Amino acid sequence: MSIFLAMCLFSLSMSISPGPVNIITFTTGINHGVNKALPFVSGATTGFTLLLLMIGLGIGNIFSEHPAFQATLAYTGTGYIVYLGYKIAATKSKFESKAMDLPGFWHGFLLQWLNPKAWAACLAGVSAFKLSDSTTMLMLFVGLYFVICYLSIASWAVLGKTIESNLKHHIRLLNGFMGSALILVALYLLYIQLYF
Repeated sequence: MSIFLAMCLFSLSMSISPGPVNIITFTTGINHGVNKALPFVSGATTGFTLLLLMIGLGIGNIFSEHPAFQATLAYTGTGYIVYLGYKIAATKSKFESKAMDLPGFWHGFLLQWLNPKAWAACLAGVSAFKLSDSTTMLMLFVGLYFVICYLSIASWAVLGKTIESNLKHHIRLLNGFMGSALILVALYLLYIQLYF
């Protein structure tokens, strides 16, 4: 398998798998539509690829040099994701969710920097492909990841909008389920960060 194909498959598997960003994008697609989810998608993609670039350039060493940073990130990230999960779960209807603030560019950007899954994906990718040894390969990986990440996250908004018409009478239940799932994901990520 070529390094290019391996990078593409890694990027796809990490970007399209369920996690906090994709749950929020899916729920936004259901409640607001694809177009209104795109600023969040753009922020999440930009935030992630900037984090990947920074880790490739050496910021990942902060974990080994300052162990308290990992705990701070775990608690802060969990708190932010739980907060977003609560906001989704507390939304009672599609009508009410339209009146709420949409998750925008900066929500997506910040979420990636506080998301333990994003840090783990970046650290694993940089390590697996030995990207700290080659700026050219790092830039290739960041570029590939940007495109694949954007399309993967956006596909969750499309999926949400696609099934919205089948769920329009159950939006409150779905919002509660998705918000609760997001909170559980946050707590699980905290557990992994602290105990593994």
